[in-house]
Amino acid sequence: MNWVVLVGSVRKGSLNAALARALAGIAPEGTTLTILPSVAEFPIYDGDIEAEGFPAQVTAMGETVAAADALVIVTPEYNYSVPGGLKNAIDWLSRLKPQPLAGKPTLIMSASPSTMGGGRAQYHLRQVLVALNAHVMNVPEVMVAQAHTKIADGIVTDQGTLDFVKKQLSAFATFVKKAQAGDAAG
Repeated sequence: MNWVVLVGSVRKGSLNAALARALAGIAPEGTTLTILPSVAEFPIYDGDIEAEGFPAQVTAMGETVAAADALVIVTPEYNYSVPGGLKNAIDWLSRLKPQPLAGKPTLIMSASPSTMGGGRAQYHLRQVLVALNAHVMNVPEVMVAQAHTKIADGIVTDQGTLDFVKKQLSAFATFVKKAQAGDAAG
C-alpha cells in the first residue's frame, strides 16, 4: 500500500514532523509512506488566484493524494484548533476536480507538549474532513501528550509511544483494505 503523510506544522523542530518521520519505520509490512511537501508551499487560498489557475504545488499535491491508497495527517494544535497552514492546504485541495480527499481513507494523529496531545485540533480537523467526504478512521486515536518528553532531537524516543502508534497504523491498514474491498465490490 502507498500512503502519503501531510504534516500540519512548518516549524523546523516540529514534534509532529518527527512523529511523521517515525511512521515509515513502524508501518505495517508492505506499506510505503511518503511525506508530502510542506504546507508552507501553498499561497493563502484566494478565489482570484484559483480563477487564474491552480498553483503548481496545489495540483501536484492533489495528484499525489489522489493516487495514494490513503492519507495520514499529523498535526499540532494551535489555539485549540487546526494550524492555519494545514487548513489552507486542505482548502486548496478541496477546490480541485475531482476532489482528492473524497472517499480517501484518512488517519489523523497529533503530538503536543500539552496534556491533551492535540485532541482539540483533531476534533476540528474531523469536522473539516466530513465536509470533504474523507473516510476518517475513528479509533484508535493517537494523541501524543507531553510530546517534548517523548521526542528528542527530531526522533521519537519513547518506545511506548512507538508501540501505540504502530498499533494504530496496523488498524489503519485493515481500515484501508476494507475501504478498497468495498470500492472494488461497489
